[in-house]
Amino acid sequence: LSSFSIFCSISFGVDASITIAYCFTPLLSQKFCRCKEKGKIGRLIRLIFADMTKLFLKKKIAARIANGHPWVFGNEVDKIDGPIEPAATVDVHYADGKFAGRGYINPKSQILVRLLTRKPETIDAAFFHRRIAEAWAYRQKIGYTENCRLVFGEADQMPALIIDKFNDYFVLQTLSLGMDHWKPAIVEALNTIFSPKGIYERNDVPVRELEGLPQIKGFLSEPFDTNIIIHENGLRFHVDIENGQKTGYFLDQQDNRKAIQHIVKGADVLGAFTYTGTFEIHAAHYGAKSVLGLDISENAVAQANKNAALNGLDDICKFEAMNAFDVLKQWGKDGRQYDVVMLDPPAFTKSRESIQKAITGYKEINLRGMKLIRNGGFLVTSSCTNLVQPELFLQTIEMAAKDARKKIRQVTFQAQASDHPIIWGMDNTNYLKFLIVEVTDK
Repeated sequence: LSSFSIFCSISFGVDASITIAYCFTPLLSQKFCRCKEKGKIGRLIRLIFADMTKLFLKKKIAARIANGHPWVFGNEVDKIDGPIEPAATVDVHYADGKFAGRGYINPKSQILVRLLTRKPETIDAAFFHRRIAEAWAYRQKIGYTENCRLVFGEADQMPALIIDKFNDYFVLQTLSLGMDHWKPAIVEALNTIFSPKGIYERNDVPVRELEGLPQIKGFLSEPFDTNIIIHENGLRFHVDIENGQKTGYFLDQQDNRKAIQHIVKGADVLGAFTYTGTFEIHAAHYGAKSVLGLDISENAVAQANKNAALNGLDDICKFEAMNAFDVLKQWGKDGRQYDVVMLDPPAFTKSRESIQKAITGYKEINLRGMKLIRNGGFLVTSSCTNLVQPELFLQTIEMAAKDARKKIRQVTFQAQASDHPIIWGMDNTNYLKFLIVEVTDK
């Protein structure tokens, strides 16, 4: 490819040659090698500079795309003009021929195209550098500088890309074929903008298989110790980048953890589904009299106790490995009582077919939680299930209160931390529900 790069530099300039190099898909590189062997370099040049493949949408489609949503499903496309190269950049047009946007294509995915821009601009390494720099500037403007969700996929106009910043360490997920193709450019941008101590990919997620991608994880920089310590709200927490859930730590609750500071003072607190104990340790830090956290995972409990000791709060805050579903029910029968009960369960469903089961699960654990609360105490409860919309979640809590024969009064209801921006019209960006209610006897 070196002779071709020289040719591009001479004929089109250095910038153009760099752009062309970054626009190569693996398949295109293979085509070049075959063309070189056959003495048909001119044919490859024509392929590169041929008109971009165009997709034309059907006339009768939902207004979702026109209103800004970046997903184009296969059944929304009327015709395709040009070759389909997986992960290649394509143009999308409405049925009348008007330009709708530019993005990457994957014929193996139900989401055929994910739009990166609504402008006819070049998609190259410079494009991703600019977008990541813009995302960082936004976080800084709203007060997130040390630990934050640096890139939140569609909310930052980079669909299927997740980047979490843990001080000088970065963890990324490229969850689609098109975004995975640009991973080298993304890593280069992070190195240029931040000069990080380390970059790690946590692409060990099943959703990648829907894109024809393997589940993988590993270093995208020189190897480093993946067990790090971060600071949050005056506390310190161990983060296991390599083996922790998701990217290693749930940054989306960092603002919500501060919201409990007034209701836990002098309180006996019970936490369920604690994972590494962040809510519970915050409760102890904010003046709780006693805190007990429950999680089914022995490893999570060990990490939680380690975090409590790290902050000198292990005399107040204890964690035990137990099945929260069973324990909440039994302790309700036993008559145990707490001033504050905190519930932060994992997502109960990722498919629309099982939403009702998820609702039943949320209702049950919140009902059991309310029965453990002293008159005038507080329930702190969350749901990260994307398919359960905020209104439905509140209805579920209301039903749980009715069945528990309790009255509830809302203290606060909020979403994820602001470094996970919400875009109206994109439901997947508004996924976390966090609620505090006062619970009294009827």
